[in-house]
Amino acid sequence: MSKLRKCKITNGVFWVEIPEAGVYILCGCPADTVKHLKKQGFIQNRIVGEDKYESGPNAILLSDLLVQNGRFANLAEFPVMQMLYRQGMMLPNHPNNTNAKPMLIGSEDQVEAQMQYIYRGNYGLVSEEELINAGMSPDEAKELMNVKLKFAYGKIHNTKDLLDAVIVKNEPTEILNGVFIRHLRLNVFEFQYQGEFVTVDLNLARHENYSAPYSLGFHNTKREYFAIIHSGQGDGWDIKRPAMSSIIMFQGKIYLIDAEPNTANSLIALGININEIEGIFHTHAHDDHFAGLTTLMRADHRVKYFATPLVRVSVAKKLSALASIEEKNFSDYFEVNDLEFNVWNNIDGLEVYPMISPHPVENNIFIFRALCEDGYKTYAHYADTVDLDALNGMITEDNAGAGISKKFYDRVEKEYLQEVTLKKIDIGGGLIHGKAEDFLEDTSEKIILSHTSSELTRQQKEIGSGAPFGMVDVLIPTHQEYARQYAFQYLKSYFPAAPLYQVRILLNNPVISFNPETIMLKGGTIPDDIFLILTGNVEHIQAGTKRQSILSAGALIGEMSALNNAPSADTYRAASFVQALRLPRSLYIGFVKKNELYDKIEKIQEKRKFLQKTWLLGYSISYLRQVMLTRSMSFHYYPEGEIFLDKNCSDLYVVKTGKLQIYIGKDVLETLEEGDFFGEEGVLFGMPSLFKIRATDPVEICKISGNELRDIPVIRWKLFETFKKRRKHLLDPTLNSLPIFYWRNEYCINIQKIDDHHKQMLTKANKLCEAIDSKKETPILDASIGFLIDFVLYHFAEEENLLKKHYYNDYESHRMKHQRLIEDIMKIKEQLSNDGIEMNMEVLDLFKDWIIDHILTEDRKYGPYLNAKGVF
Repeated sequence: MSKLRKCKITNGVFWVEIPEAGVYILCGCPADTVKHLKKQGFIQNRIVGEDKYESGPNAILLSDLLVQNGRFANLAEFPVMQMLYRQGMMLPNHPNNTNAKPMLIGSEDQVEAQMQYIYRGNYGLVSEEELINAGMSPDEAKELMNVKLKFAYGKIHNTKDLLDAVIVKNEPTEILNGVFIRHLRLNVFEFQYQGEFVTVDLNLARHENYSAPYSLGFHNTKREYFAIIHSGQGDGWDIKRPAMSSIIMFQGKIYLIDAEPNTANSLIALGININEIEGIFHTHAHDDHFAGLTTLMRADHRVKYFATPLVRVSVAKKLSALASIEEKNFSDYFEVNDLEFNVWNNIDGLEVYPMISPHPVENNIFIFRALCEDGYKTYAHYADTVDLDALNGMITEDNAGAGISKKFYDRVEKEYLQEVTLKKIDIGGGLIHGKAEDFLEDTSEKIILSHTSSELTRQQKEIGSGAPFGMVDVLIPTHQEYARQYAFQYLKSYFPAAPLYQVRILLNNPVISFNPETIMLKGGTIPDDIFLILTGNVEHIQAGTKRQSILSAGALIGEMSALNNAPSADTYRAASFVQALRLPRSLYIGFVKKNELYDKIEKIQEKRKFLQKTWLLGYSISYLRQVMLTRSMSFHYYPEGEIFLDKNCSDLYVVKTGKLQIYIGKDVLETLEEGDFFGEEGVLFGMPSLFKIRATDPVEICKISGNELRDIPVIRWKLFETFKKRRKHLLDPTLNSLPIFYWRNEYCINIQKIDDHHKQMLTKANKLCEAIDSKKETPILDASIGFLIDFVLYHFAEEENLLKKHYYNDYESHRMKHQRLIEDIMKIKEQLSNDGIEMNMEVLDLFKDWIIDHILTEDRKYGPYLNAKGVF
């Protein structure tokens, strides 16, 4: 029987176990991976004496790629929590606490990113200074820090105190007890144990996605004036339903309250498209309320983000650590709207009252209200409250110690028990969650029990109601038909020059409802009607290809087939409950002829058809956005052998026909075909391409203005994903004929002094690598490393002086990146005398990441800026 076993858990996730060595590895950890493991029996309940705990992994292999197909691949917070707490690996006197730490396995950059993301997930803001910078007064900051320390048992721990790290290299690296791992190529790993080998490929296919652990069915959600959709009642461990969350419908607009890990699946089940989301009200940064933000980053507009500055700063720090972006880039993906504590904030008529709720991370709970003839109707969303008995036990008279004042306790209790029309409460129990019994005397009209994976007790059932997924509580019913309002807005956007009375002729047609999985237009048929999608999601299945995409509100189905009296090439199928305005073909043709719109529509549709076929610009982009993009699209032909060297590139280039190669020097790193693209560096950062692009066939290229793309979060994120992936090609020895530390002219930032420094550093690093390979004596290696480190520190100082002198607008951010690298370098310098060869290899690993993330990214950003200042 094999000692080394592998099993597929779900798309992009595997389980590798070596029981004889005591090694159980979760390979890949996208959202809700723990629930997949529990559902399939890889996590089971155990009882030893009086102790109850769970089995599970003791190591996590991270994806090389932070994001795959637009979805985050590494979300290790809950798997780590499962190991530390539910397995008992860090609980005092627990039978499963053997002093062994959970392990994170992966590339240096992904391990470090996960360490920082977990750190912020555990603690949020970690000092009084950070709390003050987030808007708290010094007294408030001191009190909140005391509360935080009480939850943390008196100390903020660095993640590295709780977890071990194994950095994967191209040569075999030991994990534990004779189990080795080796990096074969991007996202492909080989495990080895006593002569047995297993390969794990974490790459997703181009149109494959991570899956949810539960099925939600379909719900036909009517848009109401003021209503609450119950979109999640579970906690982060519940394998049957989404974590605690709600959706507010107000005056035809849709707002989320929190974003649980599989938000995308929940929205589809409810017949809501991500591009319909107006905004999100956010309580705090724990993953069961936070992970869905990565879904909202894939919208075609910046979703409005509502939270107090205290929570927003905490969330931004965690998201920036996870995504390896700057905190300031949070506003690239979300439209920030800060709320003020303990006052009614008016959001276009919907009023919201945020309050602090004690928690290990910054947490604001909300009360919402809207006005009707009977006065205000109110909804309270109390996510991650605290057991009042536990909170009472934190009261202390020592203002300098961990704990809370009696005044703080009284305020929290009063706020929890405010009377409202509808209240959803956390009954998860324990120190950091609430309990139903605290609301026994609550006089609210209706209480919903939430945030638990346990069966409700009889007493809990007497206190509050349940709420199955998709249930709606209507607080103020509507007397309007919002679907027709949407239809009018879309038609006016598409035909701005058409007289209003003619638009109203189109509008005066029935709104049709389609059940999920219904074919709305079958390929090969001529449609009698055109459908304007008003709500829901429609699957677009493209004939003759494996491609399919999701169309959202605003899309027109069957338009060109109807106008040309020709069979539709593609099939359109309802992916959820769908509402659509039915436009009779004869009426629509008359409208088009009367307004002389045919040529314009044909050109737009031809361009849209091309966009729909691409991974970058098809999926998740609304019809209206695509129409806007067509205005900046142009097509160009280039002969075989054409080399693209636009040094001032700020546009994106998408392949329509033919093939191209991305190369550097003599090394071909990637072949581009139909639908692939290049130019992401210019669009994202305004810097010239590091690589060259060569046409291997005659090609037709679509050019799109970068200005039209930067404000679309889903496109911005896919460009960033591609940018990072292509940089990693430079570390892949199977793609490069030259050593990693070999200087290439393409690395130039066009500033002689800095380029000379970079050349010297790479030369020294390459010689060090050769010395290690030839097994030079340790003192010689240590001296070489010491010299290299000293030169790097000198270079950083010179570079900072140059940037400061010329008032570089991103100087402070660049300096902070230097500081983090210096901290790593100084740790290595301190340990050199003890660790010999292994430490020398650690230096080289650090330099590999530094080349990719710093010289070839950050330094190349300031090159054009200084060149414009006359510095060369």
